[in-house]
Amino acid sequence: MEQIRVLFEKIVPISDADWELFSSKLVRQQFPKKTTLLKAGQTERHLSFIEKGIIRFFIPKEDNDLTFGFAFDNNFMSAYDSFLTQTPSPYHVETLSETILWRLTYNDLQEIYKETGVGNIIGRFASEDLFLKKAKRELSLLSDTAEQRYLNLFTERPHLIQYIPLKYIGSYIGITPQALSRIRRRIS
Repeated sequence: MEQIRVLFEKIVPISDADWELFSSKLVRQQFPKKTTLLKAGQTERHLSFIEKGIIRFFIPKEDNDLTFGFAFDNNFMSAYDSFLTQTPSPYHVETLSETILWRLTYNDLQEIYKETGVGNIIGRFASEDLFLKKAKRELSLLSDTAEQRYLNLFTERPHLIQYIPLKYIGSYIGITPQALSRIRRRIS
């Protein structure tokens, strides 16, 4: 839990009283690998901080799932569109490794916004972080080649390459596993 306070205090100082309220709302949960945290059609009820683990966001398809996002240690994660609107999610969220989350419910977050001086700043930081990651990926899909998207992943997120099955990486960068194999052979 202290990881969260350290991260927040890089943004804004947090009084002990504000931290006490915030931390009292956090629930620590541990999940095994391949646990579905949210299914399409369910509503996201939590904003979570990943203490440890890898999370995958995907649209289930009959042949191959369409992976469109990952989240890692020391980051926030949520099916954020569903969380904000409190409406059903069109996608699944699952763990790819043993995962430890610190979770905050939607209602508790609303209380933190009302009761603390820094709640809105922290909430804005979390939402901006999620938005910037999404925007960067969308721009890459529109402007980079598949090979460049793979190389960007390799340089920016080497842990992704090490711990995530290639079929998910291929889907994430918008190519088939066979095309990814060709790219990997070409650049090695």
